[in-house]
Order: sequence, then structure tokens, then C-alpha cells
Amino acid sequence: MAPPGSGMNQQVSSSFDSRAFRNALGSFATGVAVITTLGRSGEPIGLTVNSFNSVSLAPPLIVWSLASHLPLRADFESCEHYAVNILAEDQQWLSQRFASREADKFADVGVEPGMGGVPLLVGCCARFECRNTQRHPGGDHVVFLSEVLRFDRDERPPLLFHGGAYRRLDAS
Repeated sequence: MAPPGSGMNQQVSSSFDSRAFRNALGSFATGVAVITTLGRSGEPIGLTVNSFNSVSLAPPLIVWSLASHLPLRADFESCEHYAVNILAEDQQWLSQRFASREADKFADVGVEPGMGGVPLLVGCCARFECRNTQRHPGGDHVVFLSEVLRFDRDERPPLLFHGGAYRRLDAS
């Protein structure tokens, strides 16, 4: 809790306010990523996340989470490989596309084949090809801890998300 007079809004109610909690979490600026893999039927699938982070350099590990109620959950839990595509600032449309319920999210999207045929999005800041190694329950999400097998990087400004809106880095 913030000290009295600090000017910070405090959550003091005895009942937990999920909306206020989500707004407070939105104070942390994140990058935006699209996780891609092949579904159980071999079709390319993907979704937008901002719950991506590094865990370890040796061995190279990353973590991300997926809402348990999403229909793609079983596909991501059972796949051998997937890719984390870190979006560049001019790829907001990809974030919105992969966050939508659109049937063919890959229509008119540039992709290259990655490990195991996993689609890698073209034009990203960075791409991490991962082995799906561990999954853990995390409240209303599944937490994926994965080994990075390969990665690439391009010197492009990232797409950011903060306070419920897309943001861009200041050029100065």
C-alpha cells in the first residue's frame, strides 16, 4: 500500500476489484508478440500476447502465458515447437489481427517456415523459435516455460502497449 499523502490510488476495499487490478497492471509498458505454431490438424495458428519475458540465458529460456479458456489452448499445449514473434511499431495491424476472432489470421501475412514448419512472421523486431518444454497452471492462465533453440533480430523499433493503448518509442 502507498503511504498516506503519496498521491497514489489505493485499493482498500475488502473485495478484490479485477478491473482496478488490470488497470494497475497496465502501468507496466510491454512489448507485443504473436505466438505462432501449427495446430493439431497441421494448420498455422497464432495469437497476440503481451505476457512474454526472458527467464534465463543459460540455458536460454522464455516464459509466456495463455488464458485457459481459449480454444487454441490444447493446440499450444500439445505442439512441439512454436515461435514468439516480437512485433515492430508498424505491425499494429498484426497485433489486432491475431487478437481477433478472424477465421484466417494468416491471410495476406508474410511468413517464413521455422523449426517443425512453424510459421515465422516477416518484418518483426525479433523472433524466437522455441521447444515447448514445460506448462504450469497459473490461475486462469497456463504458463509456458520454453527453451529457445534459435532466434533472429532486426534493428526495428518495437510496438509497445501501455495503459490499454498501443504506443511507440520517442525518436529523441
